Amino acid sequence: MRKKKKGDSVNKDAWMATYSDLVTLLLCFFVLLFSFSEVNAEKFEAIMKSFQGALGILDGGKTLDEGNRISSNDIPLEKNKNENTDIEDFRMLKQYIDSYAEQKGLEKEINVKIEERGLMVRILDNVFFDPGKADVKPRAKEIILYIGDVLNKPQFANKHIKVEGHTDNVVMNSELFPSNWELSVRRATNVLRLLEGEKHINSRRISASGYGPNRPVAPNDTPANKAKNRRVDIVVLKSTYSQFEP
Repeated sequence: MRKKKKGDSVNKDAWMATYSDLVTLLLCFFVLLFSFSEVNAEKFEAIMKSFQGALGILDGGKTLDEGNRISSNDIPLEKNKNENTDIEDFRMLKQYIDSYAEQKGLEKEINVKIEERGLMVRILDNVFFDPGKADVKPRAKEIILYIGDVLNKPQFANKHIKVEGHTDNVVMNSELFPSNWELSVRRATNVLRLLEGEKHINSRRISASGYGPNRPVAPNDTPANKAKNRRVDIVVLKSTYSQFEP
């Protein structure tokens, strides 16, 4: 009979314990990464409670409380809900303004579209202003006041509004407007003042900006394209963009 050697008594499967601990640590590590990136502190604490004692690393042994049960869709569902509500509101707003433009024969001068930031009402400057001037024409005032009425409806009352003035690349140099910047800012401000002053839109939800010739929507190479760039945009922002406004 062969003599038993000392080494024969060693447990050859001992490496599995170390391997199991390594896998457990990796699992905890990825759970922590997920928690920090996707859930808030309260939900993270709930996750940690569920791991106490379950993997042989943390003391304790409580499972996830019923009231703190986490759904992986919690945050995306809330975001999607706000996004869907915004889109429905913007479709309704677009319908109001499109119908008005059609009734007034202004389909070519007023363009309404839903974009990344929200809903944009684009009005060419020949409707609003005389060349080189910033005084709002009487016909344009009627349009602005109608838009103000719509923006005061309950479904739009909490949305932030940006009024943005733009020009073409023809250099402006007058006593009132030394550059295109001043002209674009004054035009946007005059539109804002109508919305705030006559339609009482809360000043906290409206702002004005002037971009001069720096954000063209067409090349400034023909009179028709330059006319497209001379415009005022009224942008009703999505909820996700409104939170970054003052």
